[in-house]
Amino acid sequence: MSLSIIIVKIVLITFITLETFNIFVLYFQPTFKYANGVGVFNAWERSKKDPPMYDFANYLVKWVAGSKVIFILLLIVILVWGKDLVQIISLGALILATITFYFKLYPLIRKMDKNDQITPKGYSTVLALMILSFILAFTGAFVFGLIMYLK
Repeated sequence: MSLSIIIVKIVLITFITLETFNIFVLYFQPTFKYANGVGVFNAWERSKKDPPMYDFANYLVKWVAGSKVIFILLLIVILVWGKDLVQIISLGALILATITFYFKLYPLIRKMDKNDQITPKGYSTVLALMILSFILAFTGAFVFGLIMYLK
């Protein structure tokens, strides 16, 4: 196994591990303020005072977690049974999918942060930097893996 494929696998395994932890947080400890738990949103606690709104918010959180399960299981299949090129290309898909955060989600969370709807203050910036670090890791492994694969 080449160094480039080892790096691709490490990046995929790291992402799978982090997202799996996030899935557990969303399913079992949604109020957690780390691992992208919804506890950072002040509206989460306020929604509990309005049972239909809380049920709706809770449903959406579980829906996100369920979508992540599908996504992670597909990545595991690619990691275990996919050929080297498929694993490299999957990083390209991750790059594109992760960049979408900046189109709709980031402006919304930044607005909520500025309007004191998120605790701790500045969480939107931390999240944006964390997601950027994923994109950079995916891009580095993708470019290196693709160059080495094509040699």
